[in-house]
Amino acid sequence: MAASTSQTLRLKPLRNASLSLSSKLPLSSAFSVSLHPRRLASRRLVLIVSAGLDAKPTILVAEKLGEAGLDLLKDFANVDCSYNLSPEELCTKISLCDALIVRSGTKVSREVFESSGGRLKVVGRAGVGIDNVDLAAATEHGCLVVNAPTANTIAAAEHGIALLAAMARNVAQADASVKAGKWQRNKYVGVSLVGKTLAVMGFGKVGTEVARRAKGLGMHVIAHDPYAPADRARAIGVELVSFDEAISKADFISLHMPLTPATSKILNDETFAKMKKGVRIVNVARGGVIDEDALVKALDAGIVAQAALDVFTVEPPVKESKLILHEKVTATPHLGASTMEAQEGVAIEIAEAVVGALKGELAATAVNAPMVPAEVLTELKPYVELAEKLGRLAVQLVAGGSGVKSVKVTYASARAPDDLDTRLLRAMITKGLIEPISSVFVNLVNADFTAKQRGIRITEERIILDGSPESPLDFIQVQIANVESKFASAISESGEIKVEGRVKDGIPHLTRVGSFEVDVSMEGSLILCRQVDQPGMIGTVGSILGEENVNVSFMSVGRIAPRKQAVMAIGVDDQPSKESLKKIGDVPAIEEFVFLKL
Repeated sequence: MAASTSQTLRLKPLRNASLSLSSKLPLSSAFSVSLHPRRLASRRLVLIVSAGLDAKPTILVAEKLGEAGLDLLKDFANVDCSYNLSPEELCTKISLCDALIVRSGTKVSREVFESSGGRLKVVGRAGVGIDNVDLAAATEHGCLVVNAPTANTIAAAEHGIALLAAMARNVAQADASVKAGKWQRNKYVGVSLVGKTLAVMGFGKVGTEVARRAKGLGMHVIAHDPYAPADRARAIGVELVSFDEAISKADFISLHMPLTPATSKILNDETFAKMKKGVRIVNVARGGVIDEDALVKALDAGIVAQAALDVFTVEPPVKESKLILHEKVTATPHLGASTMEAQEGVAIEIAEAVVGALKGELAATAVNAPMVPAEVLTELKPYVELAEKLGRLAVQLVAGGSGVKSVKVTYASARAPDDLDTRLLRAMITKGLIEPISSVFVNLVNADFTAKQRGIRITEERIILDGSPESPLDFIQVQIANVESKFASAISESGEIKVEGRVKDGIPHLTRVGSFEVDVSMEGSLILCRQVDQPGMIGTVGSILGEENVNVSFMSVGRIAPRKQAVMAIGVDDQPSKESLKKIGDVPAIEEFVFLKL
């Protein structure tokens, strides 16, 4: 038996493989303890001890959520509804929570993720915008961020149109005047919408719906969005133009862009100077996209005739805000999503996303992870499991002391490259590679970051096959270069550890180890043996396992030629004892073997 065999007998327990986005499970121990060292500077030590009566996860709801959503959460988890928490209170509570749900009023900062102690797995944003969540910190801490991008789309679009019409016809100002006992018909003469040019800045879901409604009002609609497909705009009669062209041609401007470093204060002194005099502006997106001081100056100068604003840089704005008090401004308190239907819809959508993520399901609304349509997730699910198990198997074949630095992943498919998004598969291979050899929990969110942090370079290659593209992949192959293997037969002719797998009837199968073809289901655990190809070997090894009541689920033999070397792959439901493994290694015809947990 080869010298590497002795290494395979000193087995280190490994965590069970999982398909979950985050394999951090809810705390099931009787007690959990959380220490907050950041309090030490003030000579206060906060020690939290929590008694757990069951294994249910805990979800903290930090802002009001519709009852339908709360009911869904309560069916699955312990729900803590604590509103108006200070940043310090949130950081104190978060270490006892597996998930957090917020709207736009709660800042989920880096300190929140650091205070969670690694327990926080999901942050759910009940709405579209996620500028109040530190995505970089979430990703680094392996926390999935999901939002509810569809439920409030119509409500936000309707509010945008309501503000557009109310502003054009001075509805709010005229209402206040009448209630003050005045009758000023001449003062509040408005402007018509029909025939006017509306520039929709940001042509996503809400922007598209605003454009549809504005077209119905007889407006000429143009749009700017560097990421929007031109054919989608053309389909509803909208022309995509440059940013400068949009703001210079528009009679009305409606903002529907996210708040990012690129869009922060995108409407400023310089851009206002490029606008048509008398332009009117609607903002139901994010307050920070407008430089509010510059807008006040533009209103005073008559460059901007009116503004209708639902969002502000600071919410609520200060009472003495010049912008809010300006007579040419119509203001509402962030009501874009505030319809009864939207509130319930958002609550249900975010509750389903958070519960699904805690269950380990792949999230179609993940913000800091590859955005994969739900139908693609369903199709890729068995290949996701295959990818993780190939990574897990490959890294266990690396001999102790060998550092994994270079990994090559090959995908064979009859589909065109544009029809196969491999980011999800790469993330799960990374999870499989890193988790068995570290204490880090790797998931879809932090996979690339974790690999980079550990100096692992993962390259991808695609092989285009002839044939039907019905199945997304024919096989996945993982190679680890510049390492020694504890199972020499796993080394390919080119010198890398090589494993390859396919999905058969929805089940991942190992189909190649090194240069040897095998066929074994990747369930439970696996024993690989290199042997002299001779009669009775399957029976001999099966008998050893049978004596210990270890059930064999699959067995496959791949050989170079009859009576030459062969590799036997044995799937087992249970882990054999060290004694049984030693007996297998002592069989004269077996040259080397290794036990692997999948």
